[in-house]
Amino acid sequence: MTSHDLPQLAGDRMFITDGGMETFLIFHHGIDLPCFASFTLLADEEGTETLRSYFDDYFAIARERELGLLLDTVTWRASRQWGEQLGYSPDDIEGVNRRAVLLAQEIRAEHEEDGTPTAIAGCVGPRRDAYSADDAMSPAEAEMYHSAQIETLADAGAEFVSALTLTNTSEAVGIARAAHAAGIPAVISFTVETDGRLPNGQTLRYAIEQTDAETDASPAYYMVNCAHPTHFAHVLDGDAWVERIRGVRANGSPKSHQELDEADELDSDEPADLAACHRALFDCLPDLTVIGGCCGTDHRHVAALSSARLAHT
Repeated sequence: MTSHDLPQLAGDRMFITDGGMETFLIFHHGIDLPCFASFTLLADEEGTETLRSYFDDYFAIARERELGLLLDTVTWRASRQWGEQLGYSPDDIEGVNRRAVLLAQEIRAEHEEDGTPTAIAGCVGPRRDAYSADDAMSPAEAEMYHSAQIETLADAGAEFVSALTLTNTSEAVGIARAAHAAGIPAVISFTVETDGRLPNGQTLRYAIEQTDAETDASPAYYMVNCAHPTHFAHVLDGDAWVERIRGVRANGSPKSHQELDEADELDSDEPADLAACHRALFDCLPDLTVIGGCCGTDHRHVAALSSARLAHT
């Protein structure tokens, strides 16, 4: 599969993702996720079944609205450094990534009769915390670091790489290059602070244009995630770089990353209110074909967002 034949780029159907899996499991189910790592649930059958059932509501939304679904593997934290913190060896982490792809394939197979177009995204996250841009790697270091996970996800059957909550262009460039070398399309998603800039101070425009310039525009498209719509709608100026943004997975809360990181309780807009905040994005992003959620959101928010997007088209 090349970057030009991803189903979410065909233009004839909108695709949804899930919401904020980790915050949903922690705050709604009381499940402990050390280091925010959902892949730890793959360690036993009970945890695996929790992950399996989590996606049922999203398939129901896609089926009812005749939408597609992008099914992320639970591997956002399943890279070497995070694995080491959690006591996983490199071989263990490779096994985790393979099991995560297999689980996604099984989930898709269970819902095949629904007729919902489904693509499996091999989810990749930053080496360090998604709210911090310190100790950024060079592009070459980032490519070397992320290549093992990306190669494993590609070999296991993921159809594209979805790199979420990236805080700087160096890591984005390294991931895009690693995906290109592995022969798998990459989707690059940046996170921004309340001022619409990346945590390292780069503008969203610079991040997208610089990543494209250093990778021969190899990413299939870009997204923004882990930020409230009010944090970045004002920076979408209508120039050509904005056309590269095809997906948004927003936070449910307008609070800053620091405030959310320190919070003991889940903060989130009501689904209808979050959907209303997205209307400015819909005007600025006419090619938006992927809509979903991040921290503080769940299937109710994604249902409201998809309805709002359909009503806007």
